[in-house]
Amino acid sequence: MLERFLLLWLVLSSALAFAWTRLLPGVPDPFGKAISGIYLPWLIVVTMFAIGWMLPRDEIRQVAKRWPMVLCGTAVQYLTMPTLAYIVARLCGFQGDLLIGMVMVGAVPGAMASNVLTLLARGNASFSVSLTTLATLLSPLAVPLAMQVFLHARPEINGQMLWNTCRDLLTQVVLPVLAGYSIGQQFPRWEATARRVGSTVANLAILLIIAAVVGRNRDRIDTLPVLLLVALLVVNLLGYTAGWLVGSAIRLPVSMRRALTLEVGMQNAGLGAVLATQLFGERPEIA
Repeated sequence: MLERFLLLWLVLSSALAFAWTRLLPGVPDPFGKAISGIYLPWLIVVTMFAIGWMLPRDEIRQVAKRWPMVLCGTAVQYLTMPTLAYIVARLCGFQGDLLIGMVMVGAVPGAMASNVLTLLARGNASFSVSLTTLATLLSPLAVPLAMQVFLHARPEINGQMLWNTCRDLLTQVVLPVLAGYSIGQQFPRWEATARRVGSTVANLAILLIIAAVVGRNRDRIDTLPVLLLVALLVVNLLGYTAGWLVGSAIRLPVSMRRALTLEVGMQNAGLGAVLATQLFGERPEIA
C-alpha cells in the first residue's frame, strides 16, 4: 500500500512537516533543523542500503551482459538532464541559488521510484534496475563533473566543493548500495524478506527525507517563485521526451523504451535535497 500510493503519502507527509509548528505548537519538531540534521544523512544511507539489498542476484551480471544499451541509457541521463536543467533555468532567468539547485536536480541519478513505475507501465523492469544501478555507481564522478561544466563560474563551485560532492556520493550512495548487494549475495535465502522489508524501509526513508527538507525550510518556501515549479515540470517532461526519442533512435523494444523514458526523466529529489543541504548549508533556493 505504501509503494502503490507513494505520491499521496509524499503529499501528506510534506504537508504535515510544513504545518507541524502550527498544528502542534510546543511539541518537539522532528522535521526541524535541530533534529533532522542528525538523521538526514543516515536516511540516505539506509535508503541506498535497502536498494542494494533488493537488487536481483544476477543484476550486476545483467549490466555487464548488455553494457552497450545500459551505458547508452546512462549517458543519455547524465548528458541530457543537467543540460536541460541549465537551459530551462537560464530561459527562466534564474540566477544564483536557483540556478545551482536546478542543475543539481538534473545531475543527481534516479531512484527506485522509476523501477516501480516501470513495472506499472509494463516496461522492462530488469533494464530499469540496470540503468539505476549504473547511474548510481557513476554518480560520484558524473555529478561533480556536471556541476563543474555548468556552474564553474560560480564562486561556490571550487575544487574542495567538488571533492566534497564526490566523497558524499561515494560514502552515502555507492558504498551502501554495494554493502546491501553484498549482504544479499551472502544470504540468498533472505531475498524475499529483503524485497518486502527493504522496499518498505526505502519508501519510508524517502518520505521522511522529503518531509524533513520541507520542514527545515518551511519559513521560506512561501517565497519561492511559482515559475520554479513550472521549470522543474518542464525539465521532467523534456527528460521523458529525450528518453523516448533516444530509445526509438537506437531501436530498443517498446518495453525497454518505457524503462529508459522513466529512468531519464525521474531524478532522486531526496538525494539532491540532502546533498544540497550538506554542501551549501541553509539555502532553501538550492535545496
